[in-house]
Amino acid sequence: MAVDLRMPVLIVDDYRTMLRIVRNLLNKIGFTDIDEATDGKEALEKLRKRTYGLVISDWNMQPMTGFELLKEVRGDAGLSSLPFVMVTAESKAENVIAARQAGVNNYIIKPFSAEVLKAKLKTVLGDF
Repeated sequence: MAVDLRMPVLIVDDYRTMLRIVRNLLNKIGFTDIDEATDGKEALEKLRKRTYGLVISDWNMQPMTGFELLKEVRGDAGLSSLPFVMVTAESKAENVIAARQAGVNNYIIKPFSAEVLKAKLKTVLGDF
C-alpha cells in the first residue's frame, strides 16, 4: 500500500531554521500536511490532540528532549505505534543504541538531504 503523502506529519525541533529546512525537505518529497513543535512537551500536547502519521524529532531540546518524547510516545497506548524518526547532529553510538532500545523507527544524522530523508522514511513507512 502506498504511503499517503497527505497524512499529518509533526516535526519537532527547538531551532526554527531546522524546522524550516525539514519542512522544505518534506514538501520536496511530497508531504503536504506538516505541523511543528519547538520542544518535546509541546509536541506531546499536539500528539494527544491530533492524529499524526509520523513524528520527526530532534534529540537535543529543552525542557523535554526528543529522547524523552520518544519514551513518552512509546509508553502511551494511543501513540505507541506511531512511526518516530530521530534527528540529531550527534552520531554517538550510545545515543543510537538508546534510541533503538526506546523504540525509534529510524535515526538521521544532520545535515541530510531530501534523498537521505526519503530513503530513511521509506524504511519506516514503505514506498511512496
